[in-house]
Amino acid sequence: MIRRLVISLSSLIFSVFLLMGGNTFVMTLLGVNLGLKGIEPTLIGSIMVCYSVGFVLGSLYGPRVIKRVGHIRAFAVFSAFLASSTLIFPLTDSILVWALLRALSGIAVAGSFVVIESWFSAVATNDNRATLFFAYQICAYLAATAGQLLIGFTDPAAFVPFTLGAIVLTAALVPLSLTRMDAPTIEHNERLSVKAIIRDAPVGLLAALCSGVLISSFYSMAPVYAIQVGLPVNQLSYFMAVSIFTFILFAWPLGRLCDRLDRSKIMVWINAIIVLSALGVIYAGHYHLWLLIGFSALYMGMVASIYPVAVAITNDRMEARHIVAASTTLLLSYGLGSSLGPLFSSSMMTWLGPQGLYYGCGGVALMLAGYAWQWQWRTRSVPVEEQSVYIATPVETAGVITELDPRNEEFVDVPMEEVFPDLEEEEIAQAQASQLDLELPEPEPAPGPAQEDPMVVVR
Repeated sequence: MIRRLVISLSSLIFSVFLLMGGNTFVMTLLGVNLGLKGIEPTLIGSIMVCYSVGFVLGSLYGPRVIKRVGHIRAFAVFSAFLASSTLIFPLTDSILVWALLRALSGIAVAGSFVVIESWFSAVATNDNRATLFFAYQICAYLAATAGQLLIGFTDPAAFVPFTLGAIVLTAALVPLSLTRMDAPTIEHNERLSVKAIIRDAPVGLLAALCSGVLISSFYSMAPVYAIQVGLPVNQLSYFMAVSIFTFILFAWPLGRLCDRLDRSKIMVWINAIIVLSALGVIYAGHYHLWLLIGFSALYMGMVASIYPVAVAITNDRMEARHIVAASTTLLLSYGLGSSLGPLFSSSMMTWLGPQGLYYGCGGVALMLAGYAWQWQWRTRSVPVEEQSVYIATPVETAGVITELDPRNEEFVDVPMEEVFPDLEEEEIAQAQASQLDLELPEPEPAPGPAQEDPMVVVR
């Protein structure tokens, strides 16, 4: 039992790694490719925003496809869409076709995440869900970092990297297809009304929106920025990889601060650092590559921290039974922001040049810092001892993974025999006994035919 569970978890994590790594690789590859072709930033932003729109649609309607055809078939369909769209990109220069392909890619990626995350929820128990939650997050960010580094070993203007991306995305289907778990059921997550969150924690909703704007702006337009300021492809890959990886380094110390200080003040300081690091990129980044990478890493590490702090601030003011519903609403707010980000940042780059990316995003952070500072003076702060536990919540998710949030007291613990219904009853009993440190009683020998007494003679 335990061996099968470990194998199944490793297959899930490997699928997440391949899917996330391949997806971020293709996303950056497209930005670099369009930048090398000299396409206007506004057009690039218009193409990239289609992915975010598709991702939101896929998160909302992907479960319907999965319920109709099943998890494995749905995942195969989504993987086929991803691989096919990746291979079609270098075949045409039509902006409309590329925009349509990005929208289909967003739908397919969201649907794939729904499949994987529902399986994570199925194997989670109250004892291991915190571990699974963190493993999912770390795997996602490591995969995103690896995807950026892969850019440095390819020629973005050629056909080969698109083929490589399609191979990685297709390979994500293999580990999940080999799992022996039965497909889990997908339950529709209720959403908490926007009005309720605005009443109790408006800064959380606004922060989730701004987080979507800032993260999608970086993923979509940072490769274009790097091309326009003259970075070669190998240095561009370091620039992207280090910036994305920094969040893992900041997650633990930031979590310690959030559990000891007022989180609304933490939100103000995070955005203040974002503004200062954005100015550092603009005014000091051109002196040396590592100054550019350093300020960009600090910038992105803080940007990626906005969403988890927003979730923590919101959960501090919600009942435990509303955590999943509130998180789902915050994810939709994040999705709306991610749909606005590429359009906003590309317009700023068209107006102010490549530095417009950091001017615009710094302005968004400054606005959020000002609102958070004003809000903390107008509301009663939650005492530190009453704050919920800070969790570095991942944002690249289709929403199902929010059920695994360790703060969710409504989590349903599924017995292991329901996860692996194909096991024999004897295996289940042995596994349960080993977990309880009990010894199964030795089976009594079956009664056989009576043996004759050698001293008795039967006439």
